[in-house]
Amino acid sequence: MNNVTIIGAGLAGCEAAYQLSKRGIRVRLFDSKPSKLSPAHHSDNLCELVCSNSFKAARVNSAAGLLKEEMRTLGSLLLTCADKCSVPAGGALAVDRELFSAMVTDAIKSDPLIEIISEEITSIPDDGVVIIATGPLTHDALAADIAARFGESLRFFDAAAPIVSAESVDMEHAFFESRYGKGGGEDYLNCPMNKAEYEAFYEALVSAERAPVHEFDVMNPKVYEGCMPIEVMAQRGVDTVRFGPMKPVGLRDPRTGHRPWAVLQLRKENASGTMYNLVGFQTNLKFGEQKRVFSMIPALHDADFLRYGVMHRNTFIDSPRILNSDYSAKDNKNLFFAGQLMGVEGYMESASSGLLCGINAARIINGLDTVTLPATTMMGAMSRYISDPFVTDFQPMGANFGILPELEDRPRDKALRGQAYADRALSDLKSFINENKLTSDYI
Repeated sequence: MNNVTIIGAGLAGCEAAYQLSKRGIRVRLFDSKPSKLSPAHHSDNLCELVCSNSFKAARVNSAAGLLKEEMRTLGSLLLTCADKCSVPAGGALAVDRELFSAMVTDAIKSDPLIEIISEEITSIPDDGVVIIATGPLTHDALAADIAARFGESLRFFDAAAPIVSAESVDMEHAFFESRYGKGGGEDYLNCPMNKAEYEAFYEALVSAERAPVHEFDVMNPKVYEGCMPIEVMAQRGVDTVRFGPMKPVGLRDPRTGHRPWAVLQLRKENASGTMYNLVGFQTNLKFGEQKRVFSMIPALHDADFLRYGVMHRNTFIDSPRILNSDYSAKDNKNLFFAGQLMGVEGYMESASSGLLCGINAARIINGLDTVTLPATTMMGAMSRYISDPFVTDFQPMGANFGILPELEDRPRDKALRGQAYADRALSDLKSFINENKLTSDYI
C-alpha cells in the first residue's frame, strides 16, 4: 500500500492525514514536536492554536460560516472536534484550545493508518506524494530549502493576545453583553473606559517598550493586518484603536446607561470559563509592559495574566507563481502545499486547504485526476485565488464573499445576499461531490 508523506501536524496537516486515512491511504506524518518547538508553541499536542481560539463566524450566511459548512459537508475532522469543545462566543465558533488540541491529537494517534514521526524535516522529500503543511512557523532549514527551490519566500510577523484569569477581573468595572444583543448574554465580558481613562491608556500604550524581534527589519516591518499588534495599530492615531478592537458601538454600560468611550472585550478561552483572552489585543510589548499598560484598564487593574502576548515569525510562499488550483506545485503534481505556508489566512482556511490536499493526494494514489472545487464555493474560490497568476502582489487571503463569482440576482440586504451565496455554494458543492465521488464513502 502506498504511503503519503505529510510534513507538519498542525490544522492543515492533521486534516489532510485524516482525509487520506479515511480513503484507505497510509500516512507518515512528520512533526518536530516534542523535540523541537517553534517560538510560539508550548504544547506537545498536535493542532495547537497559537493565536486566537476563535474560528470566526458560525452562521452559514457569513463567509467564514459558509467555509465551515463546506468542510462539514466534506467530512472534516477538525470541525467535528471543534463543535464538540466549543465555548460561548456570540455568533462565532470558538473552542477550548487545550481540549480541541487534545481531541485532534487523540484522533490522529489512534488511527491505525497514520504513523506520527517526531522528526524535523530539513528539505523537501524528492520521492512519492508529499504534502508540506509546516505552517507560518516553518523552521529555518526547510524554509531555506523551499526558498532555494521556488525563489524567495515572503516573510512577515504575527502576534498573539494575552490571557487573564476570570476571577481576577474586577466585575465592578465590567459587564456581560454581546454587541447589539447578539449571541448569549455572557459570551463577552466588557471592560469599559471613559475618555480620560482611555487617553491615559493610549499614551502609555504608544510609548511602552516592545520586545526585540530577531531576524526582523524593525524599520520596515511587514505586519499581518489580521493580527496587528495593538501598539502598532495605536500609532496610526489616537482613535484608531477606539474604532477598532476597542469600539464601543452596540454596547451600553449598565452603570451609566450610556455607551462607553472605549471598551475592551474579553472572550472565554476555555469551556469552564476560568480564562479570558483580550480580544484584538495581539501584542509584542515586553511582558512587564503588558502588565503595566493593560492593567490601566479599570476592570484589569489587578488582573492575573496567565499568558502574555507574543510576536512570532510567519512565512508564506508566493503561491500564484508556484501552485496550481489543486494546491499541487506547478513543477511537480506529487508535491502539495497546505495551510498558511501557501497563503491562506485563518485556522479554518488552513484546515480546508489540508482537507483538499488530502482528497487530491488520495486521488493521485488511486490513479485519478485531482480536482478543484467549484468557483462558487468558498474553498474553490480560495484555491483559485492563491493560484491566480494575475495576482502580482500576493498576500494571504481568508474566506470572504469578494472572491466568489457575483450572484445573478444580487439581493440588496446583506444577510439575504450572504444566504444566497451560501445556498448556491452548498448546492454546487453537493452536486460536485456526487459527480466526482469525493467523499470517503466512495473509496
